Amino acid sequence: MNDSLFLIVRTATDLYASLLLIRLLLQLVRADFYNPISQTILKICAPVVEPLHRLLPSFGRFNTAVLVAALLVKWLCYLTLAAMAGVLAGNHWVYLSIAFFDLLRLLIEIYFWGIFILVLSSWVGTGMHPAVALVSQIVEPYLRPFRKLIPPVGMIDISPMVAIFTLMIIRAQLL
Repeated sequence: MNDSLFLIVRTATDLYASLLLIRLLLQLVRADFYNPISQTILKICAPVVEPLHRLLPSFGRFNTAVLVAALLVKWLCYLTLAAMAGVLAGNHWVYLSIAFFDLLRLLIEIYFWGIFILVLSSWVGTGMHPAVALVSQIVEPYLRPFRKLIPPVGMIDISPMVAIFTLMIIRAQLL
């Protein structure tokens, strides 16, 4: 029962932290906020972000309140899991550093799956579905340097594959 509860808490906080990171990326790339998916993400994140937004300033397009909210969600998750396991002794700041690296892992996962979705949608030919358009807006700034360095081979663009391999190398260094 305890392992199941750990899994539920961890999964719920991973999903919510991922939504917070996606909201941060949406603001960084100035994505289409009239997209229904963007609106949904904004509404889901608002209860946590809005109180922090009153306290923390934004620096241009970088919303510090969203980043702090994601970090707090992950930190509270680890504190909760440690309390449930009965090992809540010692330095709580260690859990903060673990939460930070976990957010980096989530960010890598967002880009990894975003590139994967774009590649699949290019093969299937979904056109500009609102979800694909939003994923494209988020992932394109990461893919742009790879596309400049690696020209297409005939009609095949291999730059997403190199971008995914780069993410896999970075992820392996974080673990």
